[in-house]
Amino acid sequence: MKYFAVFGNPIKHSKSPRIHQLFSQQTGIPLHYEANLTPVNYFQKNIKSFFINGAMGANITTPFKEQAYNIADQLTERALLAKAVNTLKLLDNGKLLGDNTDGIGLINDIKRIGIAIVPESKILLLGAGGAARGIIQPILSLGCSLTIANRTYNRAQELVSMFSYLGKISSTHFSLLSDKKFDIIINATSSGINGEIPNISPKIIDNNTACYDLFYQKTLTPFLSWAQAQGARHIADGFGMLVAQAAYSFLLWHGVMPNISSIIKIMHDE
Repeated sequence: MKYFAVFGNPIKHSKSPRIHQLFSQQTGIPLHYEANLTPVNYFQKNIKSFFINGAMGANITTPFKEQAYNIADQLTERALLAKAVNTLKLLDNGKLLGDNTDGIGLINDIKRIGIAIVPESKILLLGAGGAARGIIQPILSLGCSLTIANRTYNRAQELVSMFSYLGKISSTHFSLLSDKKFDIIINATSSGINGEIPNISPKIIDNNTACYDLFYQKTLTPFLSWAQAQGARHIADGFGMLVAQAAYSFLLWHGVMPNISSIIKIMHDE
């Protein structure tokens, strides 16, 4: 039996174990996958122990994606661009390969639910942590303009400096958004975990705005509930992205791509 896990804090809400169980059933590939609640200061120790004890791969979620980037021995191009890792794979030579499947998972899901991203699209990304890093390059590759807003402005500036060679990207502070309009707003902050929303003006949302939250829960997330109240035309949470990024992790580990849509349907019906 091959062993896998998702590492995060908090992790109780994670659907990853169920998703990979369904992938296993769909593909006929046996595996054991669990959720690992990791103390914030013990990630490096715990992940190394996990692989020493025979594990083959791991998913990484908040708040450890940047730490995972630093411990990987080798990195895919996606991870190098993001400077954040959400997937680790133990290679035959004992080295750890780091990948980032968040961006491709997001683009896959946005296309699936029918939110159009074109070169003229103006996109606002809320947050500048590891979750944000993984999705910037794929968004810019579509030719649209991207604004990053963060509570700590320096963090947003840092990402602009890092990714400016890839396309149209700028930064701002939450407090300076009130007079701006965007086609798509993506919430990549961890505010939803605590039942909160980013401190931004409701004026940036109207009936032409689509809002996407990387966070997900059974009911509307706090951000999406707020966006809907402001009249957003299209809202979606990150559950479809979660399944898609998990599928690309599965592909990296096993060489087989699961059917994403069927798994999303099964889990929505549960």
